[in-house]
Amino acid sequence: MDEPARVGVFVDGPNVFREEFDVDLNEVRETATAEGQLAVKRLYLDDGAPPELIRAAEARGFEVTVTSGDVDVKLAVDLTEFVATGDLDTVVVVSRDTDFKPAVEVANRRGLRTVAVAPGEHGRSDALANAAHGRVTLGDATE
Repeated sequence: MDEPARVGVFVDGPNVFREEFDVDLNEVRETATAEGQLAVKRLYLDDGAPPELIRAAEARGFEVTVTSGDVDVKLAVDLTEFVATGDLDTVVVVSRDTDFKPAVEVANRRGLRTVAVAPGEHGRSDALANAAHGRVTLGDATE
């Protein structure tokens, strides 16, 4: 019997948790779980993140990384480090930011499956979605 894919989900908090999107952390987790067994669940936030968001994420099993610097850089470096270690089979990036396209391309070259998850139809980065093997829009059961 084959082992389930080891999945890492990396959530770009400042780009996803915005007023125009109604993002549910349970839906994020379920979307990533559809790809295999969750080995890494990380939510990246800036130092202005509300404490209730941090508590809600931790209650749902996410490791929260709060940075005073650029969230995008920290997420991309961590994602690339996990790709390099070989500890993951699939990388799920939850963002609407094209900045993660190079990290997704590194994962692709290393043979990992990649999935770009958008917070909403108007929050999709076409470049990120086109670089990934799969694409999902939260709240859209048709994709």
